[in-house]
Amino acid sequence: MNVVLFGATGMIGSRVLKELVSRGHTVTAVVRDPSRVPKEPGVKAVQGDVLNTAEVAEIVKGSDAVISSYSPGPNHGVVVDATKSLIAGLKQAGVKRFIEVGGAGSLFVAPNVRLIDAPNFPAEYKDIALAHADALEVLRKSDLDWTYFSPAAFIQPGERTGKFRLGEDTLIADEKGNSSISAEDYAIALVDELENPKYIRRRFTIGY
Repeated sequence: MNVVLFGATGMIGSRVLKELVSRGHTVTAVVRDPSRVPKEPGVKAVQGDVLNTAEVAEIVKGSDAVISSYSPGPNHGVVVDATKSLIAGLKQAGVKRFIEVGGAGSLFVAPNVRLIDAPNFPAEYKDIALAHADALEVLRKSDLDWTYFSPAAFIQPGERTGKFRLGEDTLIADEKGNSSISAEDYAIALVDELENPKYIRRRFTIGY
C-alpha cells in the first residue's frame, strides 16, 4: 500500500513507520524535520505542515491511506485543528481512508463515565485528553472512511509481543486495573487495521 504517515518520528509514529516498512508498505513520512526519518527502502521523508490544508492535499494525493500520529506539543487544542485540516485535505485529494492515533481519555470506565471524568484522572493530562475527545467528535461528523485508535491509558516503548486485546469504547485493563500497551504492539494493531479494516467509521482500543 502507498501510505502517508504524519508524525512519523514521534514515540508512536516511529513504531508505526517501522511496522509499515517491515510489512512492505511504501511510506511518505511527513515530519517537521525530514533528517530525523530513518533512511529505509520504501520510505520518502517530506517536510509538511499538518495545519496547512492545501499542503496536506498535495502530499496525500494518490495515496491509498493516511495515518496521523501528529503530536501538538504544549498547544493541546491544535489536535482539533489538525484533524479538521487533515479531513479537508484528504477530501480535496480524493483520499477516503484515514486512521488517527487518538487518546484514551474518552474511553468509558463505567456506564456513562469516561476515563477523563474519573476522580483520579491526572490534572496535567486533562487538556490534551479533552482535545483528543473533541477530535473524535470532529471525525464522527466527517464522511471519510476513518478509524480512531485509542491506546490503553499508559503507552510507552516496550516489547513487540503480538499478544494484546482489542475493544471499542471501553478502556481495557487487567485484573489489577492496570491499562497499558507497548507502542510496538499498538503499531501492530494499527497496521493490522490498515490491511484488514474492521473499524471503519468507528473507534477501537487496545490493552493487555
